[in-house]
Amino acid sequence: MEKKDSLYGKTLTEIQDIVKGLNLPGFTAKQISEWLYKKHVQSIDAMTNLSAKARELLKEHFDLGLVPFSKVQTSVDGTKKYLFPTTNGKFIEAAYIPDKDRATLCVSSQVGCKMGCLFCMTGKQGFQGNLSCGEILNQIASIPERDQLTNLVYMGMGEPFDNLQQVLNSLEILTAGYGYGWSPKRITVSTIGIIPGMKEFLEKSKCHLAVSLHNPFDEERRKLMPVEHVYPIKEVLKEIKGFDFGLQRRVSFEYIVFKNLNDTPRHVQQMTKILNGIRCRINLIRFHPVPGTPLEGSDESSVQAFKEALNAKGILTTVRASRGLDIYAACGLLSTKQLQEK
Repeated sequence: MEKKDSLYGKTLTEIQDIVKGLNLPGFTAKQISEWLYKKHVQSIDAMTNLSAKARELLKEHFDLGLVPFSKVQTSVDGTKKYLFPTTNGKFIEAAYIPDKDRATLCVSSQVGCKMGCLFCMTGKQGFQGNLSCGEILNQIASIPERDQLTNLVYMGMGEPFDNLQQVLNSLEILTAGYGYGWSPKRITVSTIGIIPGMKEFLEKSKCHLAVSLHNPFDEERRKLMPVEHVYPIKEVLKEIKGFDFGLQRRVSFEYIVFKNLNDTPRHVQQMTKILNGIRCRINLIRFHPVPGTPLEGSDESSVQAFKEALNAKGILTTVRASRGLDIYAACGLLSTKQLQEK
């Protein structure tokens, strides 16, 4: 039997097209979007202000499309890792990270990843498919902490700008009046620097941008991140310098600190040089080893010294707290384990 399309994850424009195609009254589209994204309905039958005929027609052609998580692991620090099945028998992960008055969800945008970064477990899975807009939003809608979330980061499995249209659709639904109605300032999208996608994202969305930097020297970054061959970091930074972020929108740089590889005074100097003119923040990340990589994380004193050296140069730098170490919270570890068990 042919699989029905999912209603969840459709933008208002797409819902209007569906309504028109089913010869239903135009106002039905707004009603459906409210049931999906404001009232968080669990079935098409529960859309009680739609006529019985409208509900039957919708059920004939569509599933609601919400999928429960298949596994959850809870860390001693309160972090939770949710595992979701995807349509192709694979798995994706979402990490819930509570922290005082903040509750952040880290979502995936792809199954696996084709970018092949040396330090990333998801990259070692290879690319297995793009998530639909509905599958991205399902990670938010289907966890018990949905209503407690204050922030969302697209820093899970995959490269968001390699699945650009579905990511943009999900951002529209999250921030639109007909959808979740979130402020875009609550959302950060991370990229390794896919320039065409980054430019379109900057123009079409108001959400924050995070760039995976990890090394300021071209030839050294190339060894860590093959994308440097195609989109050199200097070109990425040139685009960012040319874009007006305004006062409310933020750009940040992710920087995993590796022992004797990118944590030296020489790297501080080069960071100061290439980031000159960009109002930004650097998030230093401690590296926790993943199987099959020769890389080693810097010790705590080196991480702190690197942070202080960057701050002394006038670049706002913080060290991101390591969370969920006891539950495979590093991206890609849990889904890889699940695939191996399967």
